Order: sequence, then structure tokens, then C-alpha cells
Amino acid sequence: MRSDLIFGALTHVSNRYQLCQLASKATRKLHKPNTRVQDTTNDVMVRFRHQNPVAATPLVEEKAKVEQQRRAA
Repeated sequence: MRSDLIFGALTHVSNRYQLCQLASKATRKLHKPNTRVQDTTNDVMVRFRHQNPVAATPLVEEKAKVEQQRRAA
């Protein structure tokens, strides 16, 4: 259930508002066409459970830039 994923992600982020902001940004950047947004959100929460999303934010942005460059080419 998603509530289990959220509580798991709260181990690294103590502020629920910050978790919501980080999750929405990551979901927008990692979402793939023709997939459900709910599944992408669940994947983001699983990632947040295993890694600190505050420390991993630059990596996600860097991956998004690389992906945009691939699409432009």
C-alpha cells in the first residue's frame, strides 16, 4: 500500500510537506509516457525509502538533463 511507502520514505525526510514537494518533482522528472502516474509515484517512494532524497536531488536533475539531451539529438 502507498501508506507503507510513505512511512518508509519519512525515515529520511521528517517534514511531510518537503516529502510531498520532493516526490512531486521526482515523479514529474521520472515519469515515462504510456505508464500510469500512480506507478511512477510508487517507484519514487520506494527510491526515497532506500536513499535520502535530499542528498540525491542533484543526481536526479543531472539524469534529467542527460535524458533531455538524448531526446534533442
